[in-house]
Amino acid sequence: MGYKVAVVGATGNVGREILGILAERQFDADQVIPLASRRSQGTEVSYGDKTLKVKALDNYDFSDTDICLMSAGGDISKEWAPKIAAQGCVVIDNSSAWRYDADVPLIVPEVNADAIVGFSKKNIIANPNCSTAQLVVALKPLHDAAKIKRCVVSTYQSVSGGGKDAMDELFEQTRAIFVNDPIEPKKFTKRIAFNLIPHIDVFMEDGYTKEEWKVLAETKKMLDPAIKVTCTAVRVPVFVSHSESVNLEFENPISADEARDILREAPGCLVVDKQEDGGYVTPYEATGEDATYISRIREDATVENGLNLWVVSDNLRKGAALNAVQIAEVLVNRRLLKKQTAA
Repeated sequence: MGYKVAVVGATGNVGREILGILAERQFDADQVIPLASRRSQGTEVSYGDKTLKVKALDNYDFSDTDICLMSAGGDISKEWAPKIAAQGCVVIDNSSAWRYDADVPLIVPEVNADAIVGFSKKNIIANPNCSTAQLVVALKPLHDAAKIKRCVVSTYQSVSGGGKDAMDELFEQTRAIFVNDPIEPKKFTKRIAFNLIPHIDVFMEDGYTKEEWKVLAETKKMLDPAIKVTCTAVRVPVFVSHSESVNLEFENPISADEARDILREAPGCLVVDKQEDGGYVTPYEATGEDATYISRIREDATVENGLNLWVVSDNLRKGAALNAVQIAEVLVNRRLLKKQTAA
């Protein structure tokens, strides 16, 4: 007997991706139930070669559902995750609502799968921010080898991180430029077509944005609270896949060649690093792929034991949907999930 799995936010970018990945990876599910708001009730979504009809979240009974993969935003998660968890269904949440709760494990399976055992405190597991997920996949094996002291990361984040409306805005603005139509930013604070915006999420008192703070807080929670992390998050006119320029300072010596060898063997990592034209990965190649790609590995002579990396990954997959499904797989493979039965 397989599991009964609900997907909340099934009509959104990440929700649709979750449904696709559950089917792709042949997750052990007898039933998959797509859920969304009442206004989306009856909408058809794809699950492998099947078509499923979306049901309304607010009148769904979770008492016989084993796992709820949730990607409907922080407000919905704050309201619904505890209610769902109280019915015995394990919630794997993709929003920022639970990431910083000490009683909720924040998990990237390649990085800190063992921390998942703490989920029983609230029956909720948090998925990290998309830009943090790919970062820690690349950092973990290097940290284990030479201990990272300091990490400086600049992100180049695709518009899909802002949802379907953000993707539509990039498309519409790009078209408007070619036909000489006026451009009026809606989702973004400035024009995004053929431009960059050094501002993602709200500004905080210290001048950092919430997106930048997430990278700091989540890296420390999952990897090591002693690592000094600073971040600049930038939105770029790319539809899918986030890129990151990463500068690392280590306690112990590590060469670029050693780093390449370590990363080639590391779970979830794929090194594409030739010092020649095209010998690196861009967001275009990473889109639709599961791996975290690492290129441009080189030593930084300005600090002792320094390295530079270029890290690229599909933010809808490893940054969100794939990671959530991998967490569910860990629950199943480690026999941490108690199967619910219908009343």
